[in-house]
Amino acid sequence: MTPPPAHTVVLHRWRDRHALYADYLDHDTHRVSYVTTRLGRASVPPGAAAVAEVAATDSPAEVRAAVAGLAARFGPVRRLLALNEGDLDTAAELRTELGLPGQTTAELERFRDKLTMVALVDRAGIPVPRYADADGRDAVREFAGTHGWPVVVKPRRGTASRGVSVLRGPADLDAPGAFDTEPAEPRIVQTFVADPVFHIDGLWTGSRLGPWRASRYVNNCRDFTDGTFLGSVEVDDAELRAPLAGFTAAVAGALGGDRPWVFHLEAFVGPGGDGPPRLTFLEAGARVGGGEIPFVWREVHGLDLMAAAARIQLGRAPALPDPPPTRPDATAGWLLLPVPVETPCRVVGVTRPPDGPGPGTGPYAHVLPRPGTVIPRTGGYEHVAARFRFRGASSHEVEAAIKKTAGEFAVRCEPLPHRAPHRR
Repeated sequence: MTPPPAHTVVLHRWRDRHALYADYLDHDTHRVSYVTTRLGRASVPPGAAAVAEVAATDSPAEVRAAVAGLAARFGPVRRLLALNEGDLDTAAELRTELGLPGQTTAELERFRDKLTMVALVDRAGIPVPRYADADGRDAVREFAGTHGWPVVVKPRRGTASRGVSVLRGPADLDAPGAFDTEPAEPRIVQTFVADPVFHIDGLWTGSRLGPWRASRYVNNCRDFTDGTFLGSVEVDDAELRAPLAGFTAAVAGALGGDRPWVFHLEAFVGPGGDGPPRLTFLEAGARVGGGEIPFVWREVHGLDLMAAAARIQLGRAPALPDPPPTRPDATAGWLLLPVPVETPCRVVGVTRPPDGPGPGTGPYAHVLPRPGTVIPRTGGYEHVAARFRFRGASSHEVEAAIKKTAGEFAVRCEPLPHRAPHRR
């Protein structure tokens, strides 16, 4: 008697097609069911065995109940796939409870707890800001007394710059959000580093670097939460890429060891005078980077980082083909415009150039909301005012296009009543 197809559950929250699940799992030979939200339902592949809708995929109780219901219908769950950073904790918790293969809560800790993470990188001899556990104002005051002001205080398990505060003196210890959030959560304090922030994305095979790309933020993630546009442009400077490659391999090995992982690494990159650049570790995530990163990797570089991340979670070798030959338009970038009012809100107008972006001067793809569109209260980098993707012959060309587009487009919104937090 032929055994039934194996049952895989996918935790999914994106409305757009960040992940191409049907390319990673044959939905005809496997039973693939999905736990998703109202917003994510539209991008579930049509071959799904079933879809269970929850209010939030990062709610362990809701997801646990949904998975139990799907298991009752389609048999025991053999694999649990979760590619969004916000769902990694829930997936690891359920794998631990159900005895499933894949990343457990203990294994995920080094990528989710920033204090554990930076300590591991520090012990590997990689430069990091000075750091300490920040269990209260007195701990921060003592740390600053040793290392000086300003300092950075942030949640140990935060995402997307949530809750990050730069404290420039003792008076800032009582500033809103520094320590008075509810519920209270563990924090880390670090010395402030003024160097520009870069992000480095790619694959660690378990023994060496696979495909990777380094990019410099245009503005920064923390300022984006305060209403400034956020851009990113890939680095085409060979003299900078060489030391970045060694730095990235060292970090990837320190955190991953001999296990493969897809990484989104952030680092401070400062001038080194007559020597190599000054590289300082900031943080890293064991997942594909947010924003438009998965899209530009597929569309500009012909590589699907999400596919590699999925293969790792499914117990397969995360092979990615060698990058295609470099083309004259192979430098990528992206731009996010912030929502101008508190969410949820309704789009009432979009301002753009009269004839749209011209060839070679604007984005090759964009996601612009139409008037009447409701932008939900979710946070993150998908549900923003507008998203743009760029390709060009050089970093300079792409950065110029990003800044030009940021100055030409604007989205006007009106706030809507907020009855309860809308979770992804």
